Order: sequence, then structure tokens, then C-alpha cells
Amino acid sequence: MKIVGIDPGLVRTGYACLEVGGSGAVRVLDAGIFRLSARQPIAHRLKELDADLTALLEEWHPECMAVERVFSHSAHVRTAIVMAHARGVVLLAAARAEIAIHELAPASIKMAIAGTGAATKRQMQLAVAAQCGLARPPSPPDVADAIAIALAQARRIGALR
Repeated sequence: MKIVGIDPGLVRTGYACLEVGGSGAVRVLDAGIFRLSARQPIAHRLKELDADLTALLEEWHPECMAVERVFSHSAHVRTAIVMAHARGVVLLAAARAEIAIHELAPASIKMAIAGTGAATKRQMQLAVAAQCGLARPPSPPDVADAIAIALAQARRIGALR
């Protein structure tokens, strides 16, 4: 089974495509970030993000996509709004490709991967590296977050032991 994990953003969107075998073994097929220019208008960045996501989905043909739910904190309302723009494009790309979409809360992703809902970025990077057998922690943290989102979804559907 192939699962795509997406950590949405309007400057950097993390992505990962994992393959989970019948034995529960995980292999990272592809992971990275889509870089979007903060100098460009939001509409242009959204269009670019859509093109990048469409290409990713066409390349890997995953069975499902997992994406982080919007987290809103009163001190960071603008961040939630900006993230929501990117999430809308992510959800649309998956729907257009007729891929099942799963939305996961940030704390549940951290709990599933690092054992605590309050894990730091560094803890997530280290946990992802250990669980995927990577030689070094994925960087930048957006990549580790995307891998973690896909791993959490794999656990959620029982694909991992």
C-alpha cells in the first residue's frame, strides 16, 4: 500500500510517499518539500502547489493521502488561515485524483510517532528516522512531518505492526 503524507504550507509544503508492505515494513519511496516563493501572490503559489501535488500523485499512484488538520491557536490565527489555503489545494488535488483523504490532528500524529502529543520538531525528526531506518533525520522538519503524517495514517489503518 502506498500512502502520501502532506504537511501543508504556502512557502514550504512537506510531502512523503511511503510504501507499507504486507509484513508491516515501511519504505520511503519519495520525500521532500515543495518550495513556493513568498514573493509571489498567494494565488500563484496555490497554482504552483496544485501542479506539484498533481505531478506527485500521478507519479506514485497512492491508495490514500493523509494531511494534517488545521491547528488554530489564538496567538497564531494568521498561520491557521494561511495553512488552510494550502490545505484546500491539497484536498482538491487528492479529490481530483480520486484518492481517499484522511485528516489527522497534529497531537495525534505526534503521539503515534513520538509517544507524546507535545513532541518537538527534533524529536519527530529522530523518531521518523528510527522508524523508517533512515541514515539521518529528515531535514527540513517539514519533510519529517510529512513522513510522520503518512506513518500515523498507516498505524491508524492497521498497516503497521
